[in-house]
Formats: sequence, structure tokens, C-alpha cells
Amino acid sequence: MTFIRKVKTSSGATIEAHLTIVLASLAVARRIGRLTGVSIKRFVRNLRPIRSGIITLNGKEYAAEPEVPKDIHKLLQNLQSGH
Repeated sequence: MTFIRKVKTSSGATIEAHLTIVLASLAVARRIGRLTGVSIKRFVRNLRPIRSGIITLNGKEYAAEPEVPKDIHKLLQNLQSGH
């Protein structure tokens, strides 16, 4: 016995929205690469451990700011375009 599965077809608007997001992310990745001189993979890998948060102790909230290493800070300074 053969089973036929119905394939969901996407609307033109859905496909257009997906392509818009993909092309925008590609443009951002290329700009980051051009301004910093590193690949987007390395850029994301370098920034991944740098996080901030809010810690609650005994009902009081404290901001936990990340310590950004000097080489990463310099990399981020390259992204400033003055806009």
C-alpha cells in the first residue's frame, strides 16, 4: 500500500518574507566582516561568552555587567560607522 503525504505549499508572501530576512542577514554579516576583518563565524564565537544579566538576592536586583576583553572591545569599536 502506498501512502501519499500532503505537501504544504507556501504562499508567495511567506517566501518573499523569508528571502527578505535571509538577504538582510547576509548583508549584515558581510558588513560586519568588512568592518572588522574577521568572519561572521569568528565574530559570533568571540562575542558568545560576553553576556549581561540581572541577579536577584534577597529581593534586591543587581545588574551583572560583562567584562569585555580589550581585543573584543577593539573589534566592536571597528563597527562604529558614525550613523
